[in-house]
Amino acid sequence: MSEELAKEIKKRRTFAIISHPDAGKTTLTEKLLLFGGAIHVAGAVKSNKIKKTATSDWMEIEKQRGISVATSVMGFDYEGYKINILDTPGHQDFAEDTFRTLTAVDSVIIVVDVAKGVETQTRRLMEVCRMRNTPVIIFVNKLDREGRDPFDILDELENELKIKVTPLTWPINIGAKFKGVYNIYEQGLDLFTPSKQTISERIEIDDVNSPLVDELIGESDAVKLREDLELIEGVYPEFNEQSYLEGKLAPVFFGSALNTFGVKELLDCFVKIAPSPKPVVAEERMIKPEEEQFSGFVFKIHANMDPNHRSCIAFVKVCSGKFERNVGYRHIRTDKVMRFAAPTAFMAQKKSVVEEAYPGDIVGIPDTGNFKIGDTLTSGEVIHFKGLPSFSPEMFKYIENADPMKSKQLEKGIRQLMDEGVAQLFTSSFNGRKIIGTVGQLQFEVIQYRLLHEYGAQCSWEPISLYKACWIESEDQDALDAFKKRKHQFMATDKEGRDVFMADSNYVLQMAQNDFPKIKFHTSSEF
Repeated sequence: MSEELAKEIKKRRTFAIISHPDAGKTTLTEKLLLFGGAIHVAGAVKSNKIKKTATSDWMEIEKQRGISVATSVMGFDYEGYKINILDTPGHQDFAEDTFRTLTAVDSVIIVVDVAKGVETQTRRLMEVCRMRNTPVIIFVNKLDREGRDPFDILDELENELKIKVTPLTWPINIGAKFKGVYNIYEQGLDLFTPSKQTISERIEIDDVNSPLVDELIGESDAVKLREDLELIEGVYPEFNEQSYLEGKLAPVFFGSALNTFGVKELLDCFVKIAPSPKPVVAEERMIKPEEEQFSGFVFKIHANMDPNHRSCIAFVKVCSGKFERNVGYRHIRTDKVMRFAAPTAFMAQKKSVVEEAYPGDIVGIPDTGNFKIGDTLTSGEVIHFKGLPSFSPEMFKYIENADPMKSKQLEKGIRQLMDEGVAQLFTSSFNGRKIIGTVGQLQFEVIQYRLLHEYGAQCSWEPISLYKACWIESEDQDALDAFKKRKHQFMATDKEGRDVFMADSNYVLQMAQNDFPKIKFHTSSEF
């Protein structure tokens, strides 16, 4: 293994920021970019005079709604490290996109609102992190607003996220009286001055008992801070890097992302302790990042990054070796050799052509319909990366063409948006009608909006009452044929042409399972 490769891998930190909607995730992303010098003025200005929107939310519908619906990828350099952030949608209707993003990162930062604590969405995402033993850091946000007692928050984090926690910074008061945080990890005091653009001062302190502390924050707060720190020492485990890397211990930071406070402490500690790219499990074997041969997989496809060019971009996570521009790589599913003349790296929507990329990097490859989510690219070896499932949708509607003159545009739009994995398409075997399945109502609106604005096609929705889509298989071909014949009006195919049973109620599904013991029913497409 070359020294250059080893050095580049060590520098990489690839992580996702996840949270419940409104916990301040996009704002935190902005501020991290601000420290990396990737943007010079934060877009989180909410006054009506200045119409700026967050750098990472660039799709039209996101700007209107103030939510992130597509995962953005942003890279920047900070103190000799190369940091790749994947900002994920917090809204639960887009959970699928987030689950897939978690397969492409090495660690995670969870943002929690100090007033609301742990919310449902955060719990579900934490389960995915636990399944993969992904290391987690928690950032408790919005301390400049009234919220709950920090000790209560720590208890809740332990109980709800089922992980041990240990605070690395500690707040001095919260809400209107918020004065700053004491940095336990580096022993320093950070005083709070509310400002959206500047960064507050850091005062190094050798000893929390020094009279300087009383001078800076006032006597009563200094006494309380010392008592809190004693309690923390007694109750919480000392920070241990190994347990953090194994996903067993989560360090906790406190701050206010909107006021750029406590964010630098988080970033400074993060680059030191977070893991560089880890080995990835493929079906054939374990792939180590330092192998000379290139390998990577597509974890996301995004249509129309640039509405003027109707282009799709496939996001490839580099797993091993070095990716180079204009070198032929093997596309395993189609067994074709492909060259990429204009691979890009992202800074939100601004993209620049890259000559090379290393493990942990995310490369955007222009896609003219060659890629599907989960595709593997290698220098030649046949390997298949696993773990990019699609789940059974929870809501279904018939999609109809509202403008007969534009049927071609509609077809193309549906095909590209489905390849993105935004939703799933099923075609009924009974009447040939197209059914769209999603995990939430909001996605139907996003699809309708994007079909109109990006493809010039109009669609309308018709209700259909369905309970679940189940992929079916059987070793007994006769049993399969008999089932399909008897359940003809409930049968459909997905876009890969696989058989799917569309059950309209839990009762119908259970009866089918009882009546046809030789058929296996799956609620996810990976079996």
